[in-house]
Amino acid sequence: MGNSMIPSFWLSTLDPIVPRPPLPGDRSYDVAIAGGGYTGLWTAYYLSQLAPSLSIAVLEASYCGFGASGRNGGWASGLFPVSEAKLARRYGADRARAMHAALADAVDEVGRVGIDCDYAKGGTISLARSPAQLRRARRSPGFLSRSAAAAICNATDVLGGVYSPDCAALHPARLVRGLLDAVLQRGVAVYEGTRVLSLSRGSVVTDHGTVTAGTVVRALEGYTAQLSGHRRALAPVYSLMIATEPLPASDWERIGLARRETFTDERHMIIYGQRTADDRLAFGGRGAPYHFGSRIEPSYDQVPAVFDSLRETLADMFRIRPGIAYRWGGPLGIPRDWMPSVGLRDGVAWAGGYVGDGVAAANLAGRTLADLIAGHETERTGLPWVGHRSRRWEPEPIRWLGINAGLRATTLRDAWEKHPAPAR
Repeated sequence: MGNSMIPSFWLSTLDPIVPRPPLPGDRSYDVAIAGGGYTGLWTAYYLSQLAPSLSIAVLEASYCGFGASGRNGGWASGLFPVSEAKLARRYGADRARAMHAALADAVDEVGRVGIDCDYAKGGTISLARSPAQLRRARRSPGFLSRSAAAAICNATDVLGGVYSPDCAALHPARLVRGLLDAVLQRGVAVYEGTRVLSLSRGSVVTDHGTVTAGTVVRALEGYTAQLSGHRRALAPVYSLMIATEPLPASDWERIGLARRETFTDERHMIIYGQRTADDRLAFGGRGAPYHFGSRIEPSYDQVPAVFDSLRETLADMFRIRPGIAYRWGGPLGIPRDWMPSVGLRDGVAWAGGYVGDGVAAANLAGRTLADLIAGHETERTGLPWVGHRSRRWEPEPIRWLGINAGLRATTLRDAWEKHPAPAR
């Protein structure tokens, strides 16, 4: 199953990571960024271009890419957890369209930067594999007939599908570590092995000293709940993945995904997969429990029942039973209203709450934070998510009961749709 000390298949394919030295005591910078994942590093990358005179420090508890940025499904997608229709009702149709156009552009921007990360923009397909799923798919732009959908991804029971060009498959750990190299070359200070304990206007307190800064950036995503005073800001919900052994050419001739399209289906409990550059299936899904008190522990990355379910889902979709070479997981950040946000207020900036679609969104967030911190008014700074504040999650035990009840209800709804009660 791979080295259990390495948190994902992606990270296991890199040369061994030697963390950079921690913060060497109290320091002062113009901008201090808490979090060395995509959001923090993209912010540092673009800000160092936009305002090269600013001194910037990134503070990371483990090593850059240890969290979701090195463990995710490798989808740089234009997906946003709030529908365009809902955004239009709240912010107007023009701003809603602008939000989705900016995310689509972010997919391309990740590729334009030129980091070697097996980037392949084949788009994404959501298959309809039951009558209920087909009804949902027919209401979506990009609907495909049965034959057109199967020509892209020849899964079992395909009745139709929805295709979007706004997605690229990539190797997420290569992206985040390549991004680290890029910011280091631009003179950004990066301190790994430095846990942020609290932050406030002008100050970031870590376990290795305090950083004073004119602007402080919170970019901790699923780990936000571990920050003092932020327990209820974002709920850390786990997503788990498996990666198969490389599949033979005969399997790929039957399955398809010739342009490395990412794939899912129209079920309610999210699943997601990609054909990797070395011809594996990397496949994940939700369903792991939320843990009381927003706790995050390494043991929560491994849930055998979820791994078994993912393997059975692959077998059901593609009639294959390949060896499973890797199993891993990790937390992602979910705001109470499922609305990601970016902002800057009183010297404290933030971005996150991507609900699992953060690869491209974090790039857009980093560019937007750079604009805000540099004081530039741009099209990005006028997008609907800028300045948005989600209300806090409920206190425990209501939070634990509510989230896990929702997960259970979603599972039951999918089972009902797959095996509907006979008509009377």
